[in-house]
Amino acid sequence: MALNYAEQWNNELLDIFAQEALCSPFITTNVRWLSARVFHFTQMSTSGFGAHKRSGGWNTGTFTQADNTYTVGFDRDIQFLVDKADVDETNEVASIRNISDVFQKTQAVPELCAYFFSRVAQAAQAQSGYHSATAASDNAFSPANVFETLKGFLAAGKLRRYRARGALVMYVTSAVMSALEQSPLFTRQINMTALTNDGVGLETRVTNIDGVPVVEVIDDERFYDKFDFTSGFAPVAHTASVTGSHKINVLIASQLTTFCVPKISSIYFFAPGTHTEGDGYLYQNRQLSDVFVFPNGKDNAIDSVYVDVDTAEYGA
Repeated sequence: MALNYAEQWNNELLDIFAQEALCSPFITTNVRWLSARVFHFTQMSTSGFGAHKRSGGWNTGTFTQADNTYTVGFDRDIQFLVDKADVDETNEVASIRNISDVFQKTQAVPELCAYFFSRVAQAAQAQSGYHSATAASDNAFSPANVFETLKGFLAAGKLRRYRARGALVMYVTSAVMSALEQSPLFTRQINMTALTNDGVGLETRVTNIDGVPVVEVIDDERFYDKFDFTSGFAPVAHTASVTGSHKINVLIASQLTTFCVPKISSIYFFAPGTHTEGDGYLYQNRQLSDVFVFPNGKDNAIDSVYVDVDTAEYGA
């Protein structure tokens, strides 16, 4: 009988996500599941004050409450057959853990980051005033101008509301971070530091502007506005009939409204003779996750994300 190792190692697997993922500030497991793939988010809004009449009476307000359900739909799986000659029976469990560890770090986590960035970028691109396109070589990202450019992005739309609450994170390319480091207007230090708040996490260059953490995305293959997830993940190449992916220059999101929800379903390991895939140990991994950008609770608008992308299409 195969064991579901996700049940045994759930905390360790989530720790790998937290320690290796650039999107770790947005990973949450604190959701109320209604079924295996669905959770809900309750949203309420009310009307405002009316002018008081000294002749008597009260203004009657209205309120609406909506219980929105969200379905986790990014469903992925993989299996590996390990010949039994390559696995020492006394170290069987360690071998399973090694496969899981390497796969999570080199494939699953980078793919989750790519999915996160692309989903947030697409949410921003669907909103008026929350996206822009700038050539990577544009003077806007020169050392002389990059600081004001980034401050301008942080001032877009209603982002000030989230910035004031300390609830924004800005991601930038290495080129943008290097330009910021050379900016004569930027006086803060840029340090190599762990991304997560508890001091454990992926180390990258991090600084802040107006209290907003600015995080360098070193592995820029994760940093595009859309991907082809047919086999692993890859940017979509430009063709005559297909718009190619655009590399992201800057992406901003709020932890109050943007959530990366991993729901690890199953990791199985079958001994030789208990399956028909071949003469060896069979490792199977299925992961179910998704990324959601929630609207605000006032007017049901998405106003907490922003993206600036390169003007060039991938492969063009």
